[in-house]
Amino acid sequence: MSTLQDVALRAGCSVATASRALTRNGCVSDAMIRKVRRAAAELGYRQSPAGGKAGRRVIGVLVPSVTNPVFSSSLSSIENRMLIAGHGVVIAQSHYDPAREADAVTALLTDRPTGLILTLCDPGNTGHLPPDLPPTVLLGNRPAAAFPAAVCVDNVGAGHELTRFLLDLGHRRILFVSGNFTASDRARSRHEGYLQAVTDAGVEPLEAMQIAFVGGYSQLELDTVLSRSSPTAIIASNDLLAFGVIGALRREGLCVPRDVSVAGFDGIEMGQMLDPPLTTIEMPDASMGTTAASLLLDIAGNGAPARHFDFDYQLRRGGTVRAL
Repeated sequence: MSTLQDVALRAGCSVATASRALTRNGCVSDAMIRKVRRAAAELGYRQSPAGGKAGRRVIGVLVPSVTNPVFSSSLSSIENRMLIAGHGVVIAQSHYDPAREADAVTALLTDRPTGLILTLCDPGNTGHLPPDLPPTVLLGNRPAAAFPAAVCVDNVGAGHELTRFLLDLGHRRILFVSGNFTASDRARSRHEGYLQAVTDAGVEPLEAMQIAFVGGYSQLELDTVLSRSSPTAIIASNDLLAFGVIGALRREGLCVPRDVSVAGFDGIEMGQMLDPPLTTIEMPDASMGTTAASLLLDIAGNGAPARHFDFDYQLRRGGTVRAL
């Protein structure tokens, strides 16, 4: 069995430097960290996490909510990939709350994970997170200066394509209903795509309606915004919210899509069980989860450089949208 001394000899450094590189505890250059981790992978060296059960290797995963099928799908893929690699998975939730995000990440670090897979509220604003994180991959977020390794889709492009689809069907009063933009850069990017599309078409954008991501869908009230904006189509920032929009329209005595068209994002299976099926942008959540897990293992185990993978999305036309 390989020892830390073997790793240090292969990497051409001291045992102390090798230890700091593997634990990311102390001052070690990124180049040396990659060199030591590559040597450890080549020798099959495995470190026992301090304060934990010997030989227990885990990664930490942070998602906004495990109740959203989008994240459930990604988590399942991550767990399957990590099972093959001999890692357990520890899961935490931010509940779409930037204030709770730091506590959730801190809780994950208590298990001394090999690395982290994070879906953050805003990867461009991470001053609240603990310093000196282990190897980290963003899932669903665009890469940022602090986190260059990321697996995501072009949400701006997706928002633009869905809005363009509605515009081509004759809709000019299109309302964007979303969870709070401060809680999700994905929703904010989708709205940015909406704004680009309506501006390109010379159409006046309607003011976005923002609600809480957690606990606000089933009791959504649209009477005020409907009377003020009179939309012919509504884009929801995710499919679960689209379900809430459809329910709220029905409570107002309106029919989808006869009176108002509705579309969402994510492509979760429940949307195909609606009558009529939901029009949505389908995201490859399972494939993204597997790729994020593989990328993290490559960075943490082989010293591979951080990389960014951009997945394709697909417009799925359902029956909740009609042409005017």
